[in-house]
Amino acid sequence: MVELKTNGELAVMREAGRVVAQGLAAVRERAAVGVSLRELDEVAADVLATAGAKSPFQHYHPHFAPVPFPAVICLSVNDAVVHGIPNDYRLRDGDLLSADFGAGVDGFYGDAAVSFVVGTARPEDLTLIERTEAALAAGIAATRVGNRLGDVSHAIGVIGREAGYGILEGYGGHGIGRSMHEAPSVPNEGRRGRGMPLRVGLAIAIEPMFLAGGRDPFTTDADGWTLRTTDGSRAAHAEHTVAVTPDGPVIMTAL
Repeated sequence: MVELKTNGELAVMREAGRVVAQGLAAVRERAAVGVSLRELDEVAADVLATAGAKSPFQHYHPHFAPVPFPAVICLSVNDAVVHGIPNDYRLRDGDLLSADFGAGVDGFYGDAAVSFVVGTARPEDLTLIERTEAALAAGIAATRVGNRLGDVSHAIGVIGREAGYGILEGYGGHGIGRSMHEAPSVPNEGRRGRGMPLRVGLAIAIEPMFLAGGRDPFTTDADGWTLRTTDGSRAAHAEHTVAVTPDGPVIMTAL
């Protein structure tokens, strides 16, 4: 069932979203050559602790995973697309890092992701990130009363396909509110004019994931969480939590 949020509930989600934005900003500032992924997880955990917020990631155990997620942030490097587990890997010059972070405040949640290059960037990586962010912006722009869910998905997918990128098969955005994952699902490809009508109070996480090699299939690491491109090409991930309002889309996970 899709739950529409009241103005008061959206205000609480906005507070959770600010914590998410602060966490991603802190991780991005700390990320540098030689810094370990585990250290970045500690940075994100400190942001949650300071805000008195809850992690929706740590101990999360969906049906597909063999074990609960052990950290407060997903950190995916280079050919890892999403769900990377922070470990002792130390960032190297030119690594493409995607950080996905969530926070809960007073029973409501926010979720967002950002991709960036550590140190010296390859032009093709910057283009991949730019196109992923452009797809996110297009999806957000389509999140308005009078449109349908398929309009959001189409806006995302057409940008990825026109750039020649693959789109992570079977994964996309989702409803969000009292839990991190709610109905409806928000695919990263779709047909205009199809799907659920967008109504005031709907809150969704929009998250394009593009694969530079152009292939959609992926592999899963032995940890049961980390998803990788099948051809070793790099990937980028961008995400915001967005609310449908009478005045248009509102980004809940912005600073």
